[in-house]
Amino acid sequence: MKMKLNQMEDILNQNISGYHQYMLTDPVRLTYASRNLCEMLGFTEKDLLGEGADSYGARVHPADQGIYLRFLEDLKEKEQTLGTEYRLLKKDGSVLHVRDTVTVTRQEDGVLLGDSVLADITHIKNENNNLRFLNETIPCGFLKYTCEKQPKVTYLNRQMMEILRFPRARDGELDYLELFKANIFLMIPMEERRRFALYLNRVYTAGTPIAGEMTLLRCDGTRASIFGWVTKCVNEQGIEEFQSVCMDITERRLKRRESETQRYLKALMDVYEKIFEYDLGTNTVKCLYSNNSPMFKWLENIPMQMEDATEKWIAATVIADDRESVRGYFRDFSQRRLYKKGEKPPQITYRAQSSDGKIKLYTGIFLKMDSPVSLYCCRCVPDEEETESLRTENVSLKEKLQELVMRFTDGIAAFEVTDKSVTPLYASDNVCEFFGLTREEWMPLMKKSTPLKDFVSRSEVAYEDFVSLLRDGEAEFLYLDLKSGIKRRIKAICSPKYPSGLTPRYVMLYNIEEGEAKEPRGFAKAPVVRIRTFGYFDVFVGQKPIAFRNKKSKELFALLADRRGGYISSEEAISFLWEAEPVSPVTLARYRKVALRLKNILEEYGISEVVETVDGKRRIVPEKVQCDLYDYLSGKEEYAQLFKGSYLTNYSWGENTLAELTREILY
Repeated sequence: MKMKLNQMEDILNQNISGYHQYMLTDPVRLTYASRNLCEMLGFTEKDLLGEGADSYGARVHPADQGIYLRFLEDLKEKEQTLGTEYRLLKKDGSVLHVRDTVTVTRQEDGVLLGDSVLADITHIKNENNNLRFLNETIPCGFLKYTCEKQPKVTYLNRQMMEILRFPRARDGELDYLELFKANIFLMIPMEERRRFALYLNRVYTAGTPIAGEMTLLRCDGTRASIFGWVTKCVNEQGIEEFQSVCMDITERRLKRRESETQRYLKALMDVYEKIFEYDLGTNTVKCLYSNNSPMFKWLENIPMQMEDATEKWIAATVIADDRESVRGYFRDFSQRRLYKKGEKPPQITYRAQSSDGKIKLYTGIFLKMDSPVSLYCCRCVPDEEETESLRTENVSLKEKLQELVMRFTDGIAAFEVTDKSVTPLYASDNVCEFFGLTREEWMPLMKKSTPLKDFVSRSEVAYEDFVSLLRDGEAEFLYLDLKSGIKRRIKAICSPKYPSGLTPRYVMLYNIEEGEAKEPRGFAKAPVVRIRTFGYFDVFVGQKPIAFRNKKSKELFALLADRRGGYISSEEAISFLWEAEPVSPVTLARYRKVALRLKNILEEYGISEVVETVDGKRRIVPEKVQCDLYDYLSGKEEYAQLFKGSYLTNYSWGENTLAELTREILY
């Protein structure tokens, strides 16, 4: 009998994988651990049995503790056989995937015992590698990378390598795959890297995924447009990592851009005589529209090297006196110095030889399509008498339109109008915003006819004013510029309606300059409030700095700016303004005086609306100020260089935000 018991012990220890026995009491603990289990995990029997606690449960992977504890609760209900899967941490730190099958029996004293057998399924899990939904046959790229400041790629699937066009490494040649794995930012174009780093930082700190479109840099130097998302998770070793899924939408985006370009060209051809596409990404230029000019017709849609083609055109057609100014204009464009923030599209006037051999005056303008692509559009200026007639009220609308585009071109839209329905054909982003629509909302409207009332319902302008625009050909509208919080007037000119009643109507929009049109009666223009937080804190109304007569009221305004629109209570403000003093009736009375002085100084400068007070809590209204901090955090390329390493130098409590800004740069 004793021999049989020894044999049974040997079977449990050696032949039954990971055998152990639970005592399903509170707390749950192991009463027996086989040598087989100890060898699987690298621990001794004493390590696993412990005293008064579930020492075995402490070896369960932290991410699977919930699964394990729920499993134990289910086992404690009755006699039964249950199974589940979880991960165990071995003594050497490696991870073991197991399937735990437990049979529960009740003893004579009523205690439940669970006999457990473990099946090692690590090899199966490693083969799946958490990518069951993303195997190598579906058209999605997948990659995993570390959460370091310079993330390292730990895994790419085959589809991702195809998207990035990794060449096969040969002896003696550079291994691009290993190079890219060492630094994920090599896959990101220079102008996109800061935005990508901000996204990673946001995903890491908030713990929530972010999705969107992005551009990747392929190994062959071309660019791929992808739609994807980034999430943070914990891998099998318990280490945090980023995971991304990407879909290649390069062809789709090219087709969409081509479709939009064609609609845009259809509108521009009614205004300009020649249109050229300049692509700084590929360093090429091609003629898109030549108005049947014998000089350019045969070159239409043929890409040419940008500098050579431009120089040949200048040398062959532009008169000698104007060549240097034209060369400088195109040189500024190629070096990305032509577009200036807040200014109208740059233009140039020059004299050149026309197709019939005559010397004529031309005007040209660059219209930006996207980051690398712009359209150079030019037309012949009418002679002196015609130019003078453009300034009269009797000039035809089309000629007005031509002059208007050359001078302003803040926005362009095209509509197909019939009776009281409208089908939008094209609009630049600023026009979409004017109508209260996003680009995504605008696109579906292009595929159907929409009643005019519905189309303009989200704009702040009355329906009757749009009807007047279509009827009269001209109109002016008042709208709120959300960025500056200032009411502005916008001028719209519409091409004529033809007798057929069904024709594209071209609409040009531009802001009226100060002094060009009077504001409506009773309307006072709000002053521009600018806040400087990088370096020393200061506030400007127009070009004039606010002369705060009380240091603490200025510091309170800085604190509100630092909160970026969030409310701050009296108690919170006191803890910053008087760091060494507790909240008391004395400090509360002192704070109320400071808040009152801030209110008075803002009213004195006519900007009291930039601070909002509700139930004693205060906040700055971000929409009514221009702030370098807010601009920088917007992620827009034009504000990327605003932060130079200093923030609210006047105040020690600004160091928290300074650390956040510095961390984003390093990331």
